[in-house]
This record gives sequence, C-alpha cells and structure tokens, in this order.
Amino acid sequence: MATQQKGPQLHGLMAEFATPTALVAAAEATRDAGFANWNCYSPYPVEGAWEAMGHKTPMSKLTFLGGLTGAVSAFGFITWTQVVDYAWNVGGRPTFSWPAWIPPTFETTILLAGLTAGIGMLAVNGFPQPYHPVFNVPEFVRASNDRYFLVIESADPKFDRAATTDFLRGLDPIGVHEVDE
Repeated sequence: MATQQKGPQLHGLMAEFATPTALVAAAEATRDAGFANWNCYSPYPVEGAWEAMGHKTPMSKLTFLGGLTGAVSAFGFITWTQVVDYAWNVGGRPTFSWPAWIPPTFETTILLAGLTAGIGMLAVNGFPQPYHPVFNVPEFVRASNDRYFLVIESADPKFDRAATTDFLRGLDPIGVHEVDE
C-alpha cells in the first residue's frame, strides 16, 4: 500500500536580495557550489546575472539559421521560377539577372530570421508558462518591483533541505523562503 504525503511538496528554496549586486554575487556562489537546477528572478535584466548563471543560449545560431534559410529559399525560388520554370527572353536580357533579386531575398531573410528569433525565444524560455511554483511565495510579488530572488530547486542532485538552507543563509539574503509545489 502506497503512503500518501501530507501537505504540499517542496519545489525548492528561495533567497531574497535587496540589490542586483547581491543577486549576481549569490548567483556566482551558487554556480561555484555546484548546483545545477536553479534560477534568478529580477524586475529587469541584471547585468552579469546571465553570465554568473553560466547560461549559453542557442538563439544567435537559431536566428542565423532562420535567416540563412530565408535567403537560400528566396534566392533559389526566384532562380527556379525565372531561369528554369518560366524563362522569358525579354529584349535579349539574361534570364539569370540576380541583382534584381536582392531586395526580395533580403526581405525574406529578415522575415524568417525574425520569426525564428520570436518562436525560438518562446521555445527556449519555455513560454507560455501561466503558473510557476514561485508564485506561491507571498514575498515573490516584489520580484516585479524592487527585489531580486534566487531559487534552488529540490530536483537538483545536490539539494539537501538543511544544507541548502544554510548555504542560502550564508549568502546574506533578506530572507530564505520555502517554495511549495
């Protein structure tokens, strides 16, 4: 017979900081401590936090591939229609008149690069996500105003409730809060 857990499950532990500098220092310490499943939350992008978290994004490569796909497909389509499929000799001009194809090729490049960047950003960030357990912490409402938060998830292989609480308290936060599922 399976035993049922009573009460909410722990999603992780949250440390609250007053300044972005404290958040970046905490992020560096968390990364150096070897935690893998953690995140920072702030009212605006904090310079240095992304690097302190050790993130690398595939967005530049995705956007480049989207733009390259747009350029190759537009130029290839125009070449096929004008030279192969429906070639007209107008006034003795060459059928492969590529300078006239630059504007539509450029526009298609920009279109597909922009669409790839937008859709890729949503996919990489995991949006839309209308609910997240951090919203269960009453203090987190200040994340859109004037507070900075670092959350270490309980799914982290290094997570130990007591040791992680002590670690977060050692970062000199305003407070440490439990995040329930």
